[in-house]
Amino acid sequence: MPEVLLVEDDDLIREATQLTLEARGYRVRTAADGVSGLALFREKRPDVAVLDIMLPGLNGVSLAGRIREESRVPVLLISARNDPIDVVMGLEAGADDYVTKPFDGPVLVARIRSLLRRAVPTEEAPGTRLTFGDLEFCPDSMTVERGGQPLALTATELRLLSEFAAAPGAVLSRDLLLERVWDYAWSGDTRVVDVHVQRLRAKIGRERIETVRGFGYKLRV
Repeated sequence: MPEVLLVEDDDLIREATQLTLEARGYRVRTAADGVSGLALFREKRPDVAVLDIMLPGLNGVSLAGRIREESRVPVLLISARNDPIDVVMGLEAGADDYVTKPFDGPVLVARIRSLLRRAVPTEEAPGTRLTFGDLEFCPDSMTVERGGQPLALTATELRLLSEFAAAPGAVLSRDLLLERVWDYAWSGDTRVVDVHVQRLRAKIGRERIETVRGFGYKLRV
C-alpha cells in the first residue's frame, strides 16, 4: 500500500481527501499545518506528499522546498488559487505537479498514480550509457554524471532527461512531454514543462537543452 502524506489545513477537505485516497487503497497520514507536516514527513518517509499551498506555520511552497532538500519523494501541490506566481514558485521549489481546487477525487488519484509510476526507474538494456558532451546518462540505473561528477536529479527530471536522451536532436513539443513524462492524456498546463526544463538546465548545463520557439525543446548533441 503506497503511503501518502496529506497536509491540508481545511478539516473538511482533509477528511474528504483522506477518505477518497483510502478507498483507492492508499495509506494516508495527515497534518493540518506545515510544521507538523514536515515533522511527519521526516518520521514516516511517505511515498508521495500532497501539500496545500496556503498552510499555517510553514506554507506549502516552503514545505515542498524543505522536502526536496532532503528527499526525492514526489510532491504534488494543491491550491484554491490558480495564480501563475503560486504555480511557478511551487514548481521551482521542487514540486513535481499541482492541481487546483475544487478537484475531483479521481483526478487527484490519477495524478498521484502518475507520480508514483515515474518515481520508479524505467527498465532499459543493461549497461547502456549515453554521452552528450560532458554529460553521461545511464538509463538502466537512471544515474547522471556531468564532468565525471554525479548529479542529483528528481524522478521527474530523470524522466524528462530520458525523453530527451531517447531522441537527441529531435524537437519535443510541450504537449508531447506532458503526455510522456506527466502521463497527461489531454493538454495540461505547459508551465509544468517549462519550469522543469529550467530546473534540468540548471543541473546539466543551460546550453544542453535548446528552446525551439513555437515548437518545444530539443537536446543538443
